[in-house]
Amino acid sequence: MATTWITGAERLGDGSIGGAMDKPNAPARVVWHTTESGDGDASFKSVADYLIKIDAEPHILYDPSTDRIGQFGSLSESARALKNDGDTRTNRVGKACIQIEVLARAGKPFTDYWKPGPNFRKLMAAIRSWGVPDVFPMGDLAEKYGDTDAKRTRDVWLTKGGHYGHCNIPGNDHWDPGAIDKAALFAAAPVSTGTGGSGSTSPSSSTYTVKAGDTLSSIGEKTGVAWKTIASLNGLKSPYTIKAGQVLKLKASGTTTTPTKVIPAFPGSSYFRPGAKNSYVTQLGKQLVKKGYGEFYKEGPGPQWTAVDRAAVKAFQKAQGWTGSDADGYPGPQTWKKLFS
Repeated sequence: MATTWITGAERLGDGSIGGAMDKPNAPARVVWHTTESGDGDASFKSVADYLIKIDAEPHILYDPSTDRIGQFGSLSESARALKNDGDTRTNRVGKACIQIEVLARAGKPFTDYWKPGPNFRKLMAAIRSWGVPDVFPMGDLAEKYGDTDAKRTRDVWLTKGGHYGHCNIPGNDHWDPGAIDKAALFAAAPVSTGTGGSGSTSPSSSTYTVKAGDTLSSIGEKTGVAWKTIASLNGLKSPYTIKAGQVLKLKASGTTTTPTKVIPAFPGSSYFRPGAKNSYVTQLGKQLVKKGYGEFYKEGPGPQWTAVDRAAVKAFQKAQGWTGSDADGYPGPQTWKKLFS
């Protein structure tokens, strides 16, 4: 079940900041903002009071230097941190549109100095409970105001679930949260079974061969190694030019890493409905076969969602002791987590 109020988060304001979503059938998403302020307890209070005063509350206020977290309103309703895009109320797009204000400045990426702890992991767990995948559908974040590499494509915003920067939202002109390390957000709160290691998402491989179209940022997202670390290990400097076929180091010589079994992020319920055809259906089916439910598949698994997939999922759910709507054959976050653990 999706989290609406994060356990342990401080309640800020009266809890009423928005309303029902306009486009609840669109995938859930998250938007990262920076407050353009200092951090620490004094800033936490003054910024919270100011956001309430001007009716611009997000859902979450987070201090990256202390791991302090506060919540203004339910994650199931809209917030007030975005400007509209014409007639589109951007705060109300998606099953959830979680707005996070980080006590930081866009010009000094908070992932360069932050201290994420248990509250950040709770935040990421709440985000994932809505089926938000660990991806940035719009691609690059802005490194400075007016950065044209930071896209604001309406179709992507309206149809793709995942993480966005304020700089990626149509109708908005801010460039926050700046050039944060996107992979670091997910690495700081790995989805792990807790076996075979410490929970780190560091890869077991020590190298990566560059493919056509790769950037340091995309390689960082694929491998879980911060792009700045990759650049440093390989002596790369701005403009960080790489080419297909080039072999990059992912860790220093002589170091070892312990691979951890990482559960892939749940992509969202909309990918497993009648008429759906996508790679996640194939991924689900193959895992069901691995778990012993191959008897349902005379052919496949394949990308087309069918009654066979639903029957296999339902059998798996019942095997967990689940009943009623918890065993309806449609995978949700808990079914996905259990299946891949």
